[in-house]
Amino acid sequence: MNDLISVINKLKKEKNALILGHYYQNSEIQDISDFVGDSLALAQWAAKTEADIIVMCGVHFMGETAKILCPDKKILVPDIEAGCSLADSCPADKFAEFIKTHPGYTVISYVNTTAAVKALTDVVVTSSNAKQIVESFPKDEKIIFGPDKNLGNYINSITNRNMLIWDGACDVHEKFSVENILKVKVEHPDALILAHPECKGAVLKLADVVGSTAALLKYAIKSDKREFIIATESGILHEMRMKCPNKTFIPAPPNDSTYGCSECSFMKLNTIEKLYDCLKNESPEINVDPYIARKAVIPIKRMLDISAQLGL
Repeated sequence: MNDLISVINKLKKEKNALILGHYYQNSEIQDISDFVGDSLALAQWAAKTEADIIVMCGVHFMGETAKILCPDKKILVPDIEAGCSLADSCPADKFAEFIKTHPGYTVISYVNTTAAVKALTDVVVTSSNAKQIVESFPKDEKIIFGPDKNLGNYINSITNRNMLIWDGACDVHEKFSVENILKVKVEHPDALILAHPECKGAVLKLADVVGSTAALLKYAIKSDKREFIIATESGILHEMRMKCPNKTFIPAPPNDSTYGCSECSFMKLNTIEKLYDCLKNESPEINVDPYIARKAVIPIKRMLDISAQLGL
């Protein structure tokens, strides 16, 4: 493993490559990444890097977003099959039909979508900035929000909006159940429950803190509490434990397991060996149809501009 890491670092230097890793990646990939973050942070880093090659260690839509923002750079991914159940729940043709039946609506799409869906969108959001971006529109603005119904309904509840919500969801976050979280809570009565807004409404009502992956990490670092039950993909536990070695982080179990981790099978397709092969061979490479990219870059840049204005 040490030899592999050494060779990857050498290749990275030779090729002027940047490795971006999502919080949900395996720990060894997070450790070798130049930057680790959530979807917003990865998009921000991709937009400003001077590297010639970006290796996006995450899932396919993240590679697409980087390519859209950096059309002249080579965007690589360790495994081209690393998709996203949430993105898959919103086919572009069906979403286009939905928009067509609701003329006069502003379209807000979660970043967990394909480039083709982003091309249909007025502004993209992440879980880190969705509330603030929705609130940047007038209260009477007619809005379509897709594809995550749980995040959309949560944003409606905290902004007093009535957005039309696309019926999509993330398989990982859908699996958390109140019953199993309460079983863990009985054994750890002092633990705070931290939940991602892609979880079901019943789980979010149970949570002490609801926020994006980055927000949950930030809260855990600053909190005086010593124990936390984490209702999001278990990859974030690595960063939490590194940043807070004296605190205890317990993964909320999925509904098919009383005690266990909820993992994204797509995220876990990426391995350190595939990262090496990817950088060595400069493949698999992400490309986006230029016509779609020209349309999709507008809502992505709008998100980044609004986020910068709001200091996010």
